[in-house]
Amino acid sequence: MRSEERHHRLLALARQAGRVEVAVAAADFRVAPETIRRDLSALERRGLVRRTHGGAYPVESAGFETNLAQRVTLHVESKRRIAAEGVKLLDGAETIFVDEGYTPQILAALLPTDQPLTVVTASLSTAAAVAESDNTTVLLLGGRVRARTLATVGSWACAMLSGFVIDLAFMGSNGISREFGLTTPDPVVADVKAKAIEVSRRRVFLGHHGKFGASSFCRFAEVADFEAIVTDTGLSSAEAHRYTLLGPQVIRV
Repeated sequence: MRSEERHHRLLALARQAGRVEVAVAAADFRVAPETIRRDLSALERRGLVRRTHGGAYPVESAGFETNLAQRVTLHVESKRRIAAEGVKLLDGAETIFVDEGYTPQILAALLPTDQPLTVVTASLSTAAAVAESDNTTVLLLGGRVRARTLATVGSWACAMLSGFVIDLAFMGSNGISREFGLTTPDPVVADVKAKAIEVSRRRVFLGHHGKFGASSFCRFAEVADFEAIVTDTGLSSAEAHRYTLLGPQVIRV
């Protein structure tokens, strides 16, 4: 099998399963593990995957994005820890923006129900997760619903956001890097995220360590826009420190 064909198949496997393992791929392709490592390094240089210990994760791009069904099965325990830590940063906020994505959705379900809160979101799933609380007012942004994420986008969503002043925004992204900031594949999604950043007094980023160092097509924020970043311990302490030098506190759980 030629290297170009292996690259194509490795990328397809990573995008289908959410991760590719060096040992498994080497056995399937009947090549040495070092060959697979070189292949994954080549894919990483092209911005298509992110290397991790023993394998790689796919990078979401203009041509590839995971859907909600995939997101609810990947790194679930890490996402739950991140969401639980994120809730601790409320610090008296009464109006909250909760971004689309599975980690913010988990966070929304953990929000306190014994105090009045107003939750603004573009995510149908997140709205459903908090709508039953008597003390929570849910404002669902209007616009076109993206089938892939069940979140609204477009000018209606942005116009609605522009009329608010929000205490705290819990944000996600498809990639975050010190060089390119926070990115997402779709321009209309980036517009909604950027508007949420603009109208919020405080911002917290929630994200699995596999998102770090990755960049997608559309930039919507800088790392310095955030007061805190909450991730898991898969992000090394050294790399976390590099992000703190840009402004935010980095919390690893």
